[in-house]
Amino acid sequence: EVHLVESGGGLVQAGGSLRLSCAASGLAGADYAIAWFRQAPGKEREVVSCFWTSDACTYYADSVKGRFAISRDKAKSTVYLLMNRLQTEESAVYYCAASLKARLIDAVGPEAEHEYDSWGQGTQGTVSS
Repeated sequence: EVHLVESGGGLVQAGGSLRLSCAASGLAGADYAIAWFRQAPGKEREVVSCFWTSDACTYYADSVKGRFAISRDKAKSTVYLLMNRLQTEESAVYYCAASLKARLIDAVGPEAEHEYDSWGQGTQGTVSS
């Protein structure tokens, strides 16, 4: 059974940084795609970034390109999302999600939420002005 636990959320001023962590269990030895989503109050959940373990390919939403960086520590089974120059409108609950259908995610796009098998509980990131 796959289990994802996010951490690292918190309160930061606009222009600041947060680093989120997603600790995964139950995925050892498998190729998978792991993505970060966020959902702000009153808005739909959106994909922010994605990492494919088979080839370390990455995806970033246009709104975060150049500011966010996704990375993986294979030994710790943890994926990180470093978020720089945060803006107030990026206050949201951030979720990580994993899919063993990595090739499918590549084909249909990381925004296909229904193709992810496992989700974390979310971590709140708040950006103050």
